Amino acid sequence: MCHIPIMPLEISQYLINKPDGLYVDCTFGAGGHTSYLLNKFKDIKIVAFDWDEYASNRFCESEKEKDFNGRVTFIRDNFKNIKKTLTDINISKVDGIFADIGVSSKQFDDLDRGFSFNSNILDMRMDRRNELTAKEVINSYSHDDLADIFYKYGEEYNSKQIADAILNRRKRGIINTAVELQSIVASVKKPRGKINPATKVFQALRIFVNSELENLETLLSDSSELLNPGGRIVITSFHSLEDRIVKHNLKQNSQRGIYKILTKKVITASREEININPRSRSAKTRAAEKINV
Repeated sequence: MCHIPIMPLEISQYLINKPDGLYVDCTFGAGGHTSYLLNKFKDIKIVAFDWDEYASNRFCESEKEKDFNGRVTFIRDNFKNIKKTLTDINISKVDGIFADIGVSSKQFDDLDRGFSFNSNILDMRMDRRNELTAKEVINSYSHDDLADIFYKYGEEYNSKQIADAILNRRKRGIINTAVELQSIVASVKKPRGKINPATKVFQALRIFVNSELENLETLLSDSSELLNPGGRIVITSFHSLEDRIVKHNLKQNSQRGIYKILTKKVITASREEININPRSRSAKTRAAEKINV
């Protein structure tokens, strides 16, 4: 498999507490983590979620259901619906829940998705069944709304100036592509080192369009109800907004006597892994175990 899952060994060590248990991979993507876990633990079963049609197609094309003798079930849905969807297939409790939050490598690399700075469209939807696109946000939202989105979801301190530049550019017509948007941001914010000046704006748009933080909060809320005693939750995130939400939820549930936190310090990728897979550099993993109550 060409896809390299991030921290697979560490995730498996924290996630798998029952060698014949039922686990949920909330972010199937290219199937890296699911494949790793099923190969390593021969008696577990996995329910895999992903709302991206391309992930669904990759799953069907790779015939993973056949390869793993029915040990994996794929569901094309947003993980925010985990509780309802599992109930619909007669699953009330599971032994572990894992999520790798954010955009997959495949989505970044596909210029037809609009996540890349070099894309000739402006879309950013992880699920194209959703109506709201980054193009609509950029071309129709007010100055204040744009500035708020860039600041809240991207921690972009030049948010107002960038919103000014976008509205000025809109006077000349529709902003159609990610390339155009990147150029507008670059007219306001100069690059520092190797980081593209539009990075925070693109992050903010993607998170807003896909309701990523709200979806994560729903997943975390429902997970504590879905886990069996001794079951574990493992979340890998890639920026501070997500990590703060995960850290707060696990800490809060620990104080309530629901979880025992397994990662006293956040887990990050090893230097060796970063050398092989540079995208693992910003990954942060946290884990907790449902207390036997």
